[in-house]
Amino acid sequence: MTEHGADVTQLLELWRQGDAASFDAASSLLYNELHRIAQAYLRGAAAHGTLQPTALINEAYIRLAERSLGAFHDRKHFFALAARIMRQILVDRARERSASKRGGGEVQHVPLDEARDGVTPHPDEFLLLHQALERLNEYDSALAAVIEFRYFAGLTLEETAELFGISTATANRRQRIGEAWLNRALSGAARPATGAG
Repeated sequence: MTEHGADVTQLLELWRQGDAASFDAASSLLYNELHRIAQAYLRGAAAHGTLQPTALINEAYIRLAERSLGAFHDRKHFFALAARIMRQILVDRARERSASKRGGGEVQHVPLDEARDGVTPHPDEFLLLHQALERLNEYDSALAAVIEFRYFAGLTLEETAELFGISTATANRRQRIGEAWLNRALSGAARPATGAG
C-alpha cells in the first residue's frame, strides 16, 4: 500500500474544505494503487469486453469526482468507494452484455473460487456474485469490505489489514467468515438463467 496515507488523508480533508485541486493531488498519489485495483477487476477480461484498466480508472475517477464535496473521510474510505465504483461499472457492463445475450445460456455455478484465483466470471455469474456480495454487505459490511479488497481489488491479506487498521489475523478471520457466508448464499443462486429481465 502507499506510504502517503497521511498525505492523502490531509489532501482529502483540504478537498472537503473547498480546495478542488486537493482531490486531483490525492488521486495522483493513489493512481498506482487504483491501477492495480482496476487490473485485478479486469483479470480474464473476456467477461467485461474490451475495457482496459486505464478506461476503468478514468470512468471511476469521473464518478468519484462527481460525488458531493466531503464524500471521502480518509484514505480507507477513498479506496472503499473507488473499489465499489469500479465494481458497479463492471456490474453495469455485465448487465448490458447479459441482456444482449439473454435467453440462451445457463449459469452452471457461481465462481467464488475462480474470482479469488483471478479468473473473471461470465457476466451472468459476475452479476450473481455481485448480488450476493451486496447482501453480505447488508448483513456485515466489514466482512464484505474484506472480501471485496481480497477477491476483487487484488490486495494481499496484509495490505487489506493495513488498509482497515486491523490485524492480519482479524482480516483472515473476516475473509473466512465472508467466504462461508457467500458460499452458502451462492449455493442456491446457481441455477438456469431465465428470460426475465
